[in-house]
Amino acid sequence: MLSGSIGMGHDQLAESCATSLQAEGWSTQTLDLMKLLGAGFDSVAGGVFRTMLSVPGLYDAFYFAALRSGSRLADLSDASARNRILPRLRRHLDANPADLAISVFATGASAMSSLRGRYPATKHLVFCTDVTPHWLWVHPNVDLYLVTSQAAERAVRRFAPEARVLVVQAPVRDAFYRPLSQSSARLRLDVPPQDRCVLLTTGAWGLGPVAQTAEAIGNAGVHVLAVAGRNAKLAHRLQAVARRQPLVRAFGFSDRMPELMAAADLVITTSGDTCTEARVIGRPLLLLDIVQGHGRDNLQHELELGDAAVASGRPGDVVHATLSALDHAKPPAALPTRSPDTWHSALTAALETIGL
Repeated sequence: MLSGSIGMGHDQLAESCATSLQAEGWSTQTLDLMKLLGAGFDSVAGGVFRTMLSVPGLYDAFYFAALRSGSRLADLSDASARNRILPRLRRHLDANPADLAISVFATGASAMSSLRGRYPATKHLVFCTDVTPHWLWVHPNVDLYLVTSQAAERAVRRFAPEARVLVVQAPVRDAFYRPLSQSSARLRLDVPPQDRCVLLTTGAWGLGPVAQTAEAIGNAGVHVLAVAGRNAKLAHRLQAVARRQPLVRAFGFSDRMPELMAAADLVITTSGDTCTEARVIGRPLLLLDIVQGHGRDNLQHELELGDAAVASGRPGDVVHATLSALDHAKPPAALPTRSPDTWHSALTAALETIGL
């Protein structure tokens, strides 16, 4: 598995794929290509990306003008990362030959594609859950692309008309396929069964005014399970909010996300893998339009799928949209809406397609 630790979406997808492969008798290993950039460069690369997201319009400009359709700037960016990774990746693959490489990170797709001549027997599968895979996801020497929508299939074929592409449902980690009932989850979290409750999370980076939003929703009389992710500053701010507003429960990085979703009536989040997890558990979405670039594409797709509303990141707007969404929410699903068997069948079909 070739992943990259920008946020957590790539790693979670890699984990889901690895778990399924292991169930079929495969041995797996996940490489974090950000770490293969070398000492210090992974932090620099992550910092550059976070800075681009924090400047209004900057990542939108880079994504829509350079990445989405391809450009010299995009190629230079890709080559810079790929050339730092390749020597370390070659050493690893020389010592640990692989029958299959699954790239869930665009730089992995680029790096593995360039190594096909060195490892001709290694099959290469690229898995992208964005609704519009951009220029740097598509390369020669890819045996199969896995995508999660017809729109994504067309996006791949924009750059590689003859590519083999399979549309699948995005997998989630096993715990999301077997969640607690809402009543059991609320009992564990001490949320009264008759009260309204939302889960508020904006990913591992904790983007946007999460603390202010959590307090504003709590002030409106709604229980808030607020997750800071890996954002330590946000975690401290949420703890301060929780001391002032007893309806707010603060969490840092949490492995209890299936439980938190099960307890909630509504999941307030950004577009990404959290949306898939919430849909599997059967919770409606309120999407915050605060992730530039691919986040805007993915948000539009989530709205098209239904059972989702959208709001700006401004706390007052989120409160208004939250109360409206709760007023119209359906009773919580008693069972998960998807079975892992669907994903396992798709993965089996993918492996058969490439002769494994």
